[in-house]
Amino acid sequence: MNRRTAIRRLATFFLTTASLAHAQQPKKIPRIGYLSARDPASDSSRSEGILLALRELGYIEGQNIAIEYRYAEGKIDRFPELAAEMVRLKVDIIVVAGGDLLVRPVMNATKTIPIVMSGGGVDPVAAGFVKSLARPGGNVTGITNITGELGGKRLELLKEAVPKIARVAVLHDAGNPTTGPEMKENLPVAARALKLTIQPWEVRSADDFEKVFAAMGKRRPDGLYVSTGAILNSNQTRIVGFALKSRLPSVYGRIEYVAEGGLMYYGANIIDSYRQVAWYIDKILKGVKPADLPVQQPMKFELVINLKTAKQIGLTIPQWTLMKATKVIQ
Repeated sequence: MNRRTAIRRLATFFLTTASLAHAQQPKKIPRIGYLSARDPASDSSRSEGILLALRELGYIEGQNIAIEYRYAEGKIDRFPELAAEMVRLKVDIIVVAGGDLLVRPVMNATKTIPIVMSGGGVDPVAAGFVKSLARPGGNVTGITNITGELGGKRLELLKEAVPKIARVAVLHDAGNPTTGPEMKENLPVAARALKLTIQPWEVRSADDFEKVFAAMGKRRPDGLYVSTGAILNSNQTRIVGFALKSRLPSVYGRIEYVAEGGLMYYGANIIDSYRQVAWYIDKILKGVKPADLPVQQPMKFELVINLKTAKQIGLTIPQWTLMKATKVIQ
């Protein structure tokens, strides 16, 4: 074998070895950061719903996608710390599963990692999250569920379900940005039209609930309206327990309360919202920039009624209200 043949064979060997080594290198799996304002248990329906929606698009956790979960457990002061941790993990996308108060700390932590909002009540343009709904313009996009604007409709449905109510206690999270317009505009206007008296009750921390519940009981409301917010959502079991113990007809801004034993939910169709979040993740992983993905508002709304709870508190829901329900829990 002459020298030229030996060199050619040696070159072929190295090229083949390099090609095999390249082929054997594992393909990079996209990493999604899932940052929730709640705790794992109370957030499970949302996280699992988004996982299911991703599976419908061909993404299976542990196979072709990895997810880093972080939970603030209702502690607002932890938001910046957890947002910074997501950036250090170098995730490809951060899903903000905690409403408006969580979006800003994540925006402060990164200007490059795509951020997907999973639904909140504040106007994202007015809040400065995006330049416009049609063209967000930065690294933030996703969905907004206009939660606070639905307050009037929730009061109307509660009055329809319980025509005799006159006084409604409103439990709200002082730190939630949507609380201002909801408490000052939407609910008072609806209450006047419905001839209802609103009794506002504010919570700022988990330590406030017992004293608020005690004081609320002395005012003897006929019904309970529960707004949204990190502190409220992380204490849904306590809130629903109080409503059941007090035999108060209740309406909520999150469907999880009704699954826990609350009476009624009216708001965005949650399954549809999960699919929207998964759609954003899919588009971004395929190379579309968040700046070019319009922020979406809910297309479908649902009324969910827990008849088991109605029976437990001695309430008969009118047939015309049941006919409006998209889901009835027996």
